[in-house]
Amino acid sequence: MMELIFPTMKHKQAALGYRQEHIDNNESHIHGSAGFVHAESYEKWLERIILAQTEVPPEFVTGTTYFAVVDGCIIGTISIRHYLNESLQKHGGHIGYGVRPTERRKGYGTKMLELALEKCRDFGIEKALVTCDKDNIGSAKTIANNAGVLENEITEDSGNVLQRYWITI
Repeated sequence: MMELIFPTMKHKQAALGYRQEHIDNNESHIHGSAGFVHAESYEKWLERIILAQTEVPPEFVTGTTYFAVVDGCIIGTISIRHYLNESLQKHGGHIGYGVRPTERRKGYGTKMLELALEKCRDFGIEKALVTCDKDNIGSAKTIANNAGVLENEITEDSGNVLQRYWITI
């Protein structure tokens, strides 16, 4: 059974292993992790995500980051933004998530998003925006499996096509 757990110091070793797996997979970003791959230390990252729930600089929004855990193993990370600013309205949405490289294509993303949508209710979010790159077929399926409705596609300055989905909670 999967659960979303707010990170604590007791997760440090498992979290560092999770992070290292992404690095070993040549990934410079861990989706839904609030910048964990670039954090100076686990402790500094933990301080930042605790603070991010209530206090952020003006250009950011408050949010909560979770580990998705199955049988004690961190399967993924997922962040829920409590509201959207102009930038997130276009490009980021309410929810960002990522699955551990060795655990992809096993249905974990779908369950993670389902559990995050339940948490959105607690934050008063009635309709969640979730985005993904058009070429990320797995993420598009994950969103569709959670009743995501494609609103539109945006071509970013880089040429990347971003799909914007809404999910009624």
